[in-house]
Amino acid sequence: MPEENKKTTKDRITPSTVLDGESPLVLTAALKPVADQDRFQPAGFPEVGHVIYKAPRGNGAIENVCIVDSAASMANHLESVCMRGAHDYDLVDDLNGMPYLRCVTDPEPAGEGSERRDRKDVVVTSLTEGHRIASTYFLGGKRLQSGKPVETQFDDELADKFGIALKGGKRAHPPAEAWWQVFKAIFRYDPNALVHGVLFPQWQIKIPRVLTAHLEAFGAARVDRSGVKFDRLQKTTSKQPIFAVDDATAREIRATFVLDIALLRSFGREKEGAPLGLADLQKRFLVALALWKIRQLLAAPFRFRSGCHLQCVCLKKGNSEVEIDANMNDEIGNAAFRSGADTSSLVTDIFWPREELYSEVEEDTSVTIGAEEDEGDGDEAAEKEGE
Repeated sequence: MPEENKKTTKDRITPSTVLDGESPLVLTAALKPVADQDRFQPAGFPEVGHVIYKAPRGNGAIENVCIVDSAASMANHLESVCMRGAHDYDLVDDLNGMPYLRCVTDPEPAGEGSERRDRKDVVVTSLTEGHRIASTYFLGGKRLQSGKPVETQFDDELADKFGIALKGGKRAHPPAEAWWQVFKAIFRYDPNALVHGVLFPQWQIKIPRVLTAHLEAFGAARVDRSGVKFDRLQKTTSKQPIFAVDDATAREIRATFVLDIALLRSFGREKEGAPLGLADLQKRFLVALALWKIRQLLAAPFRFRSGCHLQCVCLKKGNSEVEIDANMNDEIGNAAFRSGADTSSLVTDIFWPREELYSEVEEDTSVTIGAEEDEGDGDEAAEKEGE
């Protein structure tokens, strides 16, 4: 049979087979720059550039490997596919019905004679904040109910859902039996946080990532080039500076996705016939969400940053090419995010008064809105650092 008529049979990856399969699940995707370009721009920082390290190979050989994106940056990218756009905080159609949190505030005061708007302005969501549900944007505000903020601050509400006795203070440590309530409460408000990990340092609650991803380039070489900024009206002191730009070339660009299924299974089980933590269908939803994110990230050319526009060549499990099959509409319906008499909205709005949210922050303020403890979400520091 001629080569062009041969069809490649791909193994199907489904949430059920993954949840019942070996742990961890490791998927690798081969990527290449769009338009057959030779070079691309990895993550880097001023005065440092990007990282190329020497990795040992067989027979004493050494290969240059470039870190294109860290686990934190890849989490950012995987969460970005959930939203309609970089500046549009509504979920894509596939995820309609999935819970998440929004920080909202009063609309900006209108001019004299203008009508005041009743709606609230969305500031950030738990899908755009590095600490997700643990962000001060949510914990420090008050949940809206029937358009009005409740009396209790959201961190106190959440501590009550977690089953933690605060004893008049803000710090607590969940006893072993309370962890089942922790998993259930986070799943109720922000299931995405269980996929990428979350940290509440004040309560000593640390849940590592279920999905870890990183992007590397093999056989990498640095490309040093320059850029220039023009100030045509001479309004700045810099005038016409020339600056360095770091690009890279590589033999291979590879994204690696690791799903810790054993960790995910630990979020729920049965004991003496009684369910503890998450039900099997809820755990399957988390697997489906992780797989869906991987598929969405690779489905079309993705712009990781300026100068790093990559497209997927193939996705593999081991040496076998695979395709992901995850129907999010069915998985969301089966996950039972609300049950019984709980008819509250799947989107939780946390309110901050505009004057508090946008107040000037003093330099020596130790805890401010949106300034989280630099302790990470289970493995690393807050992720929305713009790598």
